[in-house]
Amino acid sequence: MDEPLRQFERYLRSERQYSPHTCRNYLRELNRCAPLLQQQGVQRWQSVSHPQLQQLISKLHRQGLSPRSLALTLSALRQFFDFLVDDGTVDHNPARHLSAPKQGKPLPKNLDVDQMDQLLSIDSEDPLAVRDRAMMELFYSSGLRLAELVAIDLDQLDAKEKLVRVTGKGGKTRLLPVTSVAIEWIERWLTLRPGLTTESGGALFVSNRGTRISPRSVQARLAKWGQQQAVGARVHPHKLRHAFATHMLESSQDLRAVQELLGHANLSTTQVYTHLDFQHLAEVYDQAHPRAKKRT
Repeated sequence: MDEPLRQFERYLRSERQYSPHTCRNYLRELNRCAPLLQQQGVQRWQSVSHPQLQQLISKLHRQGLSPRSLALTLSALRQFFDFLVDDGTVDHNPARHLSAPKQGKPLPKNLDVDQMDQLLSIDSEDPLAVRDRAMMELFYSSGLRLAELVAIDLDQLDAKEKLVRVTGKGGKTRLLPVTSVAIEWIERWLTLRPGLTTESGGALFVSNRGTRISPRSVQARLAKWGQQQAVGARVHPHKLRHAFATHMLESSQDLRAVQELLGHANLSTTQVYTHLDFQHLAEVYDQAHPRAKKRT
């Protein structure tokens, strides 16, 4: 059973150009499976059947292999037998319809209101610090996705009306309220922005090189501030979006409004989605957002 594995490894490296890490993982899983299949009387990969693979996965599960590890095992088996099918060694893939036990989805650890206040208590005249606070205030103010924030242009923000227009998944545009605190810090940033770029239009948030800030840079800056502000949790863009949703729900109990603010397509698999008028969204927002209640 060794030679097909060597051929498969060469295929992954040369034709698929998989990373050495991925190749090692796949070969490790297949080498784990081979002796267990031999215990079932299998001597060649060509003779492996679907029931034998089901028995193999069940045994690995009983041995304590996690659902995540079993998913990797199945991925390796599927890729390997696809390779054997393409090579003409077997006429079908016995691993094609196997499924691993469902992986549990742990709830994301949320930042409470006090932690958010601690994270956002940055008071600095440094242009990058002002920019970073403006970004974090906007993330938390409006529940933005990372891609939505970095894509915002200056003309998409209406500071007077405290609104921002963003384009989300599927090219769908939505209009969102922005807190007074976020507007205040964005305006402070806009007075410093010309020191980094001479462009009068374009990106709302730019890097220290004057170009539109990248998603990776935003992630790195948020992680830095999470450590510096000692909030006791790793900070990343989605955590601020999650905090926005959680705190809004805790205060308003209006799931439909929060779903619409987040830009999700459906409330649930059983509930028909209905649009809310913007006035109702604004009322829920003003009543429920922790920082919307703070007047400057």
